[in-house]
Amino acid sequence: MARVLIVDDSPTETYKISQMLSKHGYEVLTAESGEQGIELARSEKPDVVLMDIVMPGMNGFQATRQLSNDAATSAIPVIIVTTKDQETDRLWGKRQGAKGYLTKPVDDSTLVKTIKSVMTA
Repeated sequence: MARVLIVDDSPTETYKISQMLSKHGYEVLTAESGEQGIELARSEKPDVVLMDIVMPGMNGFQATRQLSNDAATSAIPVIIVTTKDQETDRLWGKRQGAKGYLTKPVDDSTLVKTIKSVMTA
């Protein structure tokens, strides 16, 4: 089954999303910061990255841009999963290389459908 890397500084959000994905048969990796997410993406090569935006240190937009511009990780689709629901945030996320954008709280059917769509794109 597909491997999904969750990059989120909230243990509660990470747990909720991990539970949803595990229930649907996904293997889950987690990172608590943008920097850690980039390292894990490079070393583990997940099939998809779920990226929060608001994190201490490197934010999700910066991490998404680094992953998209790095030859080692540019093929891994990034889906931004955040509480920020402004249209400008969506546009900026896409400009950084994100393939999808979901706002929290996200339900499992929307999450799984979005993961499947970016993996087949």
